[in-house]
Amino acid sequence: MKKTIYIVLTVLFTMVLLYTNLFAMDARAIMVKVDNRNDGDNATSNMEMILIDKSNSKRIRKIKIFRKDKGNDTRKLMFFLYPSDVKGTGFLTYDYDNSDKDDDQWLYLPALRKTKRIASSDKSSSFMGSDYTYSDMTSRDVDDYKYKLLKETKVKGNKCWIIMAIPNNKKIIEETGYKKSIFFVRQDNFFVIRAKHWLVDGGYVKYGQVVGLKKISGIWVATETQMVKKRGKKTVHKTILKYKNIKFNQDLKSSMFSVRKLEKGI
Repeated sequence: MKKTIYIVLTVLFTMVLLYTNLFAMDARAIMVKVDNRNDGDNATSNMEMILIDKSNSKRIRKIKIFRKDKGNDTRKLMFFLYPSDVKGTGFLTYDYDNSDKDDDQWLYLPALRKTKRIASSDKSSSFMGSDYTYSDMTSRDVDDYKYKLLKETKVKGNKCWIIMAIPNNKKIIEETGYKKSIFFVRQDNFFVIRAKHWLVDGGYVKYGQVVGLKKISGIWVATETQMVKKRGKKTVHKTILKYKNIKFNQDLKSSMFSVRKLEKGI
């Protein structure tokens, strides 16, 4: 009798392990699909960045963006056009597909006529006063996280997976500033439409959301996003990003994505 119970328990335990591993594998497979989703190439766009503080006061910034793929890597160049206190500021990113290689980022400050290379230790800092970090300005490396599929739900009528992502090591936590994240992934197009990030310091949480999403030239594109920073139920700050004039397959040369061009401007 005891032997029979032992065999049954062993079988049940094995089945639970297999189910758990399959569940985890599915979560990672979904995030791989997210990472491999077609986001176009040789793209240009105009972005409006709206910064909203706890008193609901707004600051508006206007930015021109250029993006090009180089093999599996992505290069992005941004120029601030407005207002005058940030006009001429440039930001250059080399987003490497190889997870063993740290992404390169440079910020050009025209008032100082100086280009600053963003160190890994600074990537969790706010990007130009927004609720996005320098780390948020590049894509996440799938292999840097462990994933768990929590459940399925619907967001505005669209079926979504809810996936938890835990950084593999302290280095990733320090670079991103996030100790844990949850993503809402649409099942029809593998687009992350919502996110929740738990910050390392101060008990803060950030909520990301895609407000506008549409197809342009056959490619799913976020036309408006927002990131809200909260402590408890209190909103500390909010950033809205609006994208216009999004175009793909533009004539962008690789030589354009250089520190020299960053400093020269548009």
